[in-house]
Amino acid sequence: MTVVFATNQDLAPARLREVFGTFPTGVVAVAAQVDGLLTGLAASSFTSVSLVPPLVSFSIAATSRTWPDLRRAGRLGVTILAQHHGGLARQLAGPAEHRFDGVPVHVTEQGAVTVDGGIAHFDTSLYREVEAGDHVIVLLELHAVGDRAPEAGRPLVFHRSGFTRV
Repeated sequence: MTVVFATNQDLAPARLREVFGTFPTGVVAVAAQVDGLLTGLAASSFTSVSLVPPLVSFSIAATSRTWPDLRRAGRLGVTILAQHHGGLARQLAGPAEHRFDGVPVHVTEQGAVTVDGGIAHFDTSLYREVEAGDHVIVLLELHAVGDRAPEAGRPLVFHRSGFTRV
């Protein structure tokens, strides 16, 4: 079967978001204690990058008001969210002052914050940032990893602008 692309493509942001949304992705929480406050966000662009050195990445809008605070942290916690974390993912996208209301977390001595009950946890630090259009690709170096919690179940999946199950 041959695919023929129209010569006059509709590459408007709304159309691109719709087409990009056909690819399901996992969801992570990226969080740290910054100036004594729990600070974090949800990202659906997480991926492994390298084994040597151990690197992962996520992308964040260049207009993010949370990333400038998070990037100042010495360590960042990354939690792969489980299917029961759908409400938390929405909460992490809401008002910054309420993102961690009622959320059980673990804070390391270095200030990395991970969410209890996640599929996996990573202790990371900022390795590099790459400007990419209207986003920033954030590369994080791994310092430690935690195995999945037995009760965590399956990962939370973002697909077609909503959360679903595998």
